[in-house]
Amino acid sequence: MLEHLNRAMEHIERELDREIDVAGLARIAMTSEYHFRRLFSMLAGMPLSEYVRRRRLTVAGAEVLDGERTLLDIAVRYGYTSGEAFARAFRAMHGVGPGEARRDGAVLTSQPRMSFRLVVEGSSSMEYRIVERPDFRIVGKKARVTLIYEGVNPKVAEFIQGIGKETVERITALTGRDPVGIVSVSDGFSPNREEGSEYDYWHAVVAREDAVVPDDLDVLHVPAGTWAVFTNSGPFPEALQRMWGDVASQWFPSNPYEARPGPEVLQLRFVPGTPDAESELWIPVTRASR
Repeated sequence: MLEHLNRAMEHIERELDREIDVAGLARIAMTSEYHFRRLFSMLAGMPLSEYVRRRRLTVAGAEVLDGERTLLDIAVRYGYTSGEAFARAFRAMHGVGPGEARRDGAVLTSQPRMSFRLVVEGSSSMEYRIVERPDFRIVGKKARVTLIYEGVNPKVAEFIQGIGKETVERITALTGRDPVGIVSVSDGFSPNREEGSEYDYWHAVVAREDAVVPDDLDVLHVPAGTWAVFTNSGPFPEALQRMWGDVASQWFPSNPYEARPGPEVLQLRFVPGTPDAESELWIPVTRASR
């Protein structure tokens, strides 16, 4: 799969001065648009749209310094509707406006071209299983929070602390299927999953089929599908966040599956007296058509 991803990256370079069709990139990568966007963000550490914007402004910066085209021509070539919009974007990335850069020969910022490669760690293996699940319900409390890639999310921590012991006990009593007990559920991401965007966070359970749900609890109906279930242990949250990276950079490129839309379910068991936690991460997947 990495070979196809790199072909898509080469296509981006050829199309920087045109509108880039993400669905077309996904076809080159031989995957779905949803999986392409998500995998790119996880591997690159930034959304696809941000990478394209930065690459365009990098190439545009070289043309500004070259001096052959007018600033308006460069702005229009790279998709900006006005010189003012181009100047704002240019300054946000390079720290100076295009006019100043051309006049003073400023030092500009560069976004390097990206390519992907698989690094195989021979000393360890990733434990996972594939599970086929009928439809089920997520029941609990949810909040709209901000996406943070590193460290403890303070909005999530604040939300959990505010739920109350009695409510948590009522939610826990509804638990049914594996994973059993309280889980963290993430859903409703933006297409690019950029850091700082919002998503739905659930403090909930996978409810048993006959559970009667109180009116004050939230319910998410999840259709039947395939799930990849990964296990991990180590310091929290660092070990868990490393596992996310390993899933993107090692597991998906090496296995015939791709991500599909749906909630991601995480169960944590903290090890008493240590900073460690045992994690079980459920990611909705589908068989890749390669």
